[in-house]
Amino acid sequence: MQPPRRDGKPVDLSRKTYVTPFKLILFILLALFFAAIVLWKSARRPLVICTLALFWLLAAGWLAAPLLDLAQPQRNSAAPVRFAPHTAIVLLGGGTVYDDNHQLVPPRDVLPRIEVTAQTYAACKRTAPSCHVIVSGGNPQRHSATEADTYLPYLLERQVARSDIVLERTSRTTYENARNVSAIVGQSHYDTLILVTSAYQMPRALLDFRHFGIQPQPQISSARSARLGVLPRFGNLAVAEIALHELVGIAQFHVYSAIGWF
Repeated sequence: MQPPRRDGKPVDLSRKTYVTPFKLILFILLALFFAAIVLWKSARRPLVICTLALFWLLAAGWLAAPLLDLAQPQRNSAAPVRFAPHTAIVLLGGGTVYDDNHQLVPPRDVLPRIEVTAQTYAACKRTAPSCHVIVSGGNPQRHSATEADTYLPYLLERQVARSDIVLERTSRTTYENARNVSAIVGQSHYDTLILVTSAYQMPRALLDFRHFGIQPQPQISSARSARLGVLPRFGNLAVAEIALHELVGIAQFHVYSAIGWF
């Protein structure tokens, strides 16, 4: 069964969705190499060779794979989640994209998060008297709707009761996810919190949530992988960018915490 669009019609998930996997890290790295090649004429040849070798290793998967291993040390949840009388399941946003019909939909990475959230909610309802789903995601991409509002019909289609869904529509980063959800959790007095997101985002998300005094149970929805080979693949560059983004985010968290910015 396909989830409905905002106009009530089903979304065709077989259609291509337009997604930009790159952020800025690989682009900045390439720009730095290019600048060094232009400015450092005496070392131009070795710099060109190093640049080509580095990006081949990333695109062929040989460097992308270990970067992913660092970013997502666990590809599956370490232990089954435990429910309490008042349980909150937090679904972290992962952006929105436009499909071929220019309908705003969740990215491919987010669909497993929605599915796992719905499955966890169904299991919770069988054992706990109170189960809520907190969907945390604003509109950092400045699309026509927030992440929370875009994901809502997908959860409803999967039998998550609207009365049990809390929409947090203002966060733009994982840090803001944690900060805003902590305010909701503090007001509602939940007994336990279950955090649902992708494997690559989970380590950074746990750092942020624990910074606000919350110890959620991690529930990994899916993991990324690289394809090793000789020929370069665009997908390997995309996962390398994701891994670098998370690793830089973790480093940023520790630096900001050390100097008192967090």
